[in-house]
Amino acid sequence: MPNVLHFILRSLCSFFYRFIFSPPVTAKFGNKKLPNAIIVGVKKGGTRAVLEFIRIHPDVRAVGTETHFFDRNHDRGLDWYRSLMPRTLEGQISMEKTPSYFVTADAPRRIAAMSRHTKLIVVVRDPVTRAISDYTQTLTKTPDLPSFQELAFLNQSQGLVDVSWNAIRIGLYALHLECWLRHFPLEQIHFVSGERLITDPAGELGRVQDFLGLKRIVTDKHFYFNRTKGFPCLKKPESSVSPRCLGKSKGRTHVQIDREAVEQLRDFYRPHNVRFYEMVGFDFRWD
Repeated sequence: MPNVLHFILRSLCSFFYRFIFSPPVTAKFGNKKLPNAIIVGVKKGGTRAVLEFIRIHPDVRAVGTETHFFDRNHDRGLDWYRSLMPRTLEGQISMEKTPSYFVTADAPRRIAAMSRHTKLIVVVRDPVTRAISDYTQTLTKTPDLPSFQELAFLNQSQGLVDVSWNAIRIGLYALHLECWLRHFPLEQIHFVSGERLITDPAGELGRVQDFLGLKRIVTDKHFYFNRTKGFPCLKKPESSVSPRCLGKSKGRTHVQIDREAVEQLRDFYRPHNVRFYEMVGFDFRWD
């Protein structure tokens, strides 16, 4: 009997020791929290690349798929949104990306209602190139789509552009930014150049890390340029047997558009681009 009592007492002591001194499960594996930062746009600007590049940082955890919470699923509530987030430990930040937020009228107000401290990232690209890329992607899914010129112009001979076509309207960056600046200060929004993301991915990711308050860990040693795709890829991670490139839809060859149509669109976007440069204090040189 003494041996049995001794065993019971020893077991109880061991249990209480583990209960008191061991970290709780949530502390060990992290908690799900609302995102500290969101990549809010723009479609076909390079948002997937920014997400994949920044998530190799050890202090970043990101949702892989687009949640569309602030445009399509807002009625599901913040608890549902939180449930989609990855678990994060203390000191780590949580992120998601849904590029349609940038052109959704209600998204700025809804994100601000969640938290006015949320950091916002917008990946922008020459709006003419972006529109052609957008059309090219849609064409792969809808082969019988009208021509680019038919969709882009109300009257091409007169240079009348159809701003109701989403592929054109997305590129009116200044117009959309006005909505965001009603709810967030400019310093809380970071703009990534889609062009520089291709030519200098380490530089662009360095600035993203600075904006997020992270140590610059993602550097040029993580990238190589894939000449076939015409796009930077991540070098082989230690846990993988091959380099990590974006999917087949990234770096896709664009549909060839009539040169005159391209020049007409450049003329159309030029004043909008200048206004955008003035708003953000940076010239993206989209001419």
